Amino acid sequence: MSRHHVSQRHHADIVREVVSSPKSAGRAGFAASWRRSLIHHKIDPAAMPHDARLTDAEMRARREASGLLLQIAAPVLDRLARAACDAGCTVLLSDAGGLILDERVHAGDVGAFHSSNLAPGLDWSEGAQGTNGIGTCLAEGRAVTVWRDQHFLSGNTGLTCMGAPVFGAQGDLAGVIDVSSAREDMTEGYASLVALTAQDAAQRIEGDLFRAAFQGARILSAGPGENAAQGVMLLALDRDDLVVGATRAARKYLGISPEQIGATPANDLIGQGVRGGLQEAQRAAMARALARNGGNVSAAARDLGIGRATFYRKAKALELGV
Repeated sequence: MSRHHVSQRHHADIVREVVSSPKSAGRAGFAASWRRSLIHHKIDPAAMPHDARLTDAEMRARREASGLLLQIAAPVLDRLARAACDAGCTVLLSDAGGLILDERVHAGDVGAFHSSNLAPGLDWSEGAQGTNGIGTCLAEGRAVTVWRDQHFLSGNTGLTCMGAPVFGAQGDLAGVIDVSSAREDMTEGYASLVALTAQDAAQRIEGDLFRAAFQGARILSAGPGENAAQGVMLLALDRDDLVVGATRAARKYLGISPEQIGATPANDLIGQGVRGGLQEAQRAAMARALARNGGNVSAAARDLGIGRATFYRKAKALELGV
């Protein structure tokens, strides 16, 4: 499917042809999503986009349910918006149901995006809007870039949407960061850059959510870096070195089952997936904490959830000069 604009009056026919034709479906990047939208969700591609907004009371309830996500995401969204909004984009945060909770957008662009239903209180799940940057990101659990005519609904083909999933502390989907543009001159190169920036922001939020959920535990990197290509790789350890928490990517990388959480020593897991086992992982985590805090031992110890004396003791045992 071409990424160029397709006349809205023909778009619905193209969607139906792709869904009904195996040959066409093999050439369309979002054929599976289009099929879900048409057959499972029973959405008409020629229908008007979903524009039912929650009441103020309903919106307050949804925001309260995602209070920690909103709190942690706010400064990350601010940083992302400083670059994206200057390029005429809107930065959105949805919950796990696809409801837009928060936005960052320049005042001069509010009208254009809100008239396209990209506004807090609106449902952008795949079941409501068909293929789109928020709903399809949630449905497939992966980052997506949905170009103009890759959207399912004809009324959404003026948008290019770049969505990145945010996973919670238990490895479940918590929401989506979406950066959307209504500009016709959006280039593939710039969209790719924005998409990577959105993914980095989503991973930063995921790491902060994990740390907030396991305050007091020691946080270790579980693989080739906290923000590896596979995702955020973090473990939470209690005082007995039992793994009490693991991010989605860490669970997948180390093959951690739900039954192992809280019942398995860290060395049994890390030794399987990381050369050098627990000691190397602890040494690396302590070194990173020191670097982040400019060599301040007290601050590094607080970051890791241990006392200053414990930090010195472990540093000596691990031959980490402090």
